[in-house]
Amino acid sequence: MTDARTADSEESALERFRTLLRIPTMSRNAVEETDWAAFDAFVAALPELYPRVHAALDLERHGDHGHAFLYRWRGRADDAPIVLLAHYDVVPATSDGWEHPPFAAELTGHGADRVLWSRGTLDDKGAVVAILEAVEGLLAEGFTPGQDVYLSFGNDEETVGSGARAIVESLRERGVRPALVIDEGGAVVQGLFPGVRRPVAVVGVAEKGTTTVTMTVDQPGGHASTPPRMTATVRLARAITRLNARPFPSRLSETNLQMVETLGAHATGLYRAAFTRARRLQPLLRAAFVRIGDETRAVVRTTTAVTQLRGSLAANALPETAEAVVNVRIAVGSSVDETLAHLRKAVHDPRVRIEATDANEPSPVSPTSGPYWERIARTVASVHPEAVLTPYIMLGASDSRHFTAICDAVYRFTPFDISVDEYHTLHARNERIRVATWLRGIRFYDELIRAV
Repeated sequence: MTDARTADSEESALERFRTLLRIPTMSRNAVEETDWAAFDAFVAALPELYPRVHAALDLERHGDHGHAFLYRWRGRADDAPIVLLAHYDVVPATSDGWEHPPFAAELTGHGADRVLWSRGTLDDKGAVVAILEAVEGLLAEGFTPGQDVYLSFGNDEETVGSGARAIVESLRERGVRPALVIDEGGAVVQGLFPGVRRPVAVVGVAEKGTTTVTMTVDQPGGHASTPPRMTATVRLARAITRLNARPFPSRLSETNLQMVETLGAHATGLYRAAFTRARRLQPLLRAAFVRIGDETRAVVRTTTAVTQLRGSLAANALPETAEAVVNVRIAVGSSVDETLAHLRKAVHDPRVRIEATDANEPSPVSPTSGPYWERIARTVASVHPEAVLTPYIMLGASDSRHFTAICDAVYRFTPFDISVDEYHTLHARNERIRVATWLRGIRFYDELIRAV
């Protein structure tokens, strides 16, 4: 971006961002509870805020309610397009416990220290609006990309991702195979990796599989005044305890090893000595990752978390069915079948029925060399010259997993530099972004498109 564009447009760009943040596009697992009027308001606001985008780009609407968008910016060549992927739905939030209301988009601070508070600033309206700002600005210059650029904005990434699936299916039917896809994921973080003082730009080259597993016990009910020795809830509780006591084995995938070696070159003291010898010290590193904390433990193994419990409908009635819902994140290199086998062996009770109700395998691993990885690396180096670039395995799930069916180079990177405290506001209270950080994100997308 030119200096003139930056100086003249920052405040108006920020106001457009705040306008869209104030629209509460909350995804709901119970679809009937979704406020579709908010999504309609978001849809209606875009042409007014970004007139050049809507005049110059082709727009298709996908999904059950037509709220997933696919923009096509025609380039000088129509082969091997790139896709800039993001989503504008957000997880639900109420004002309880927030320092500033979650949909007020309030600004605090002054000058370079300004902070914008809102649900969606980091996940993921910040990326949606940064992409639109970059494209609107390039169109104002009369810029035309060298190849087609698609903008894909999902409306239900936080729940089922049906919008992204519909877009992928449409592209597949037309024989479109993108050369590069970039979605949310890693960011530029500081203080997250032990022994590394420099900021680290973590680019997701794959993501763990996400599977919902139910553990169910069915047995006769009755009055709670005469309980049997082993009620359905007790049997289920025993199964949960056994599962928790038998974690999955830890592994260091090739991507994990690349990450550790890359960071080792920039670590200090004993961390440097250990990280640079990652391949020889794998057993010790696996044990260390398990002990350091929740994040590092999740890096090296499949994880399980019991998130929901169901039992009797009455306080004085024995449950005829007791059920636990387990959120499982499957490590790259494993599979749904291997995961279910481990769960059944750990629980060791044929009366506990274990079933996968929403099974997603780990994604393929994108390359960490070649022209598209290098393009990302050069853009990161330009916008965040202080950062160390490394691949990593994304622990969460994103819409990008659907695009792996039509693209071999799918990367997960949100171009914002965030602190550990800011990182922990994702899906939590007080989500926020520094204004300077968001503006740098616009520059990232601007330079990436110019490199096409």
